Amino acid sequence: MDHLEVVGRALPLTAPPLPFIAIPTTSGTGSEVTRNAVIGLPELGRKVSLRDDRMLARAAIVDPALTDHCPRAVTLASGLDALTQVIETYVSCKATPFTDALTLPVIAPGLAALRRLMEAEDPAARDSMAWVSLCGGLALGNAGLGAVHGLAGVIGGLTGAAHGAICGALLGPVLAANRAAARGAARQKIDCICALLAEALGSTAGDAPDALQRWARGAGLATLPALGVTPAEHAVIARAAVSASSMGGNPVVLDEAALCEVLQRA
Repeated sequence: MDHLEVVGRALPLTAPPLPFIAIPTTSGTGSEVTRNAVIGLPELGRKVSLRDDRMLARAAIVDPALTDHCPRAVTLASGLDALTQVIETYVSCKATPFTDALTLPVIAPGLAALRRLMEAEDPAARDSMAWVSLCGGLALGNAGLGAVHGLAGVIGGLTGAAHGAICGALLGPVLAANRAAARGAARQKIDCICALLAEALGSTAGDAPDALQRWARGAGLATLPALGVTPAEHAVIARAAVSASSMGGNPVVLDEAALCEVLQRA
């Protein structure tokens, strides 16, 4: 417990981790190139990270063919997680030119590929999603994430629902909340994302967060209530999420009231 974030003291590991080779079979979190593992703690109702530079894989073999014919619901949830990660790292207050170069070019193609996979199996779209996932993993290790993942860690610990499904439900509402609160350079980056989403979804930039949410639900993504989140839990979730490590990358500060509004919309 002393080595875990948030619930522990985040102390460095005292013994070197075992070496491993990472071979992903979904296109989602990009964990094959990150130095952290997410640990579920049901008794505390949280999911938190264990981090160490030595936890990087010795090699990562990313073969998109291993994701071919992945079940539709898993493809949707993991794909929305991948999109969430490249969007959150692009708008992160910790973003750099390096992470921007990884994330911005894959957002529109990633959404197009995911939409294609909701219609039919397509090897080219699988290739594209594997690249989005890999870029997200590389970027998040350098720029952090944001409020979607700050909330998702709490919700996943409470409900046991799939991480990607939670992220997908939260992405549109968090993007809208960030856009409403952001100013200056942060607002410009969020507006850029909204313009990309609007072009892909055939909406206006102002409606892009809601259009993304409508599309995801139309594709079969569950709402937060369907994933086990009740309105009575919103305040508890928001309070816990404020202290989540991912919140440090959010482009604006979202207080508990703003996070509760996000939860209501998701």
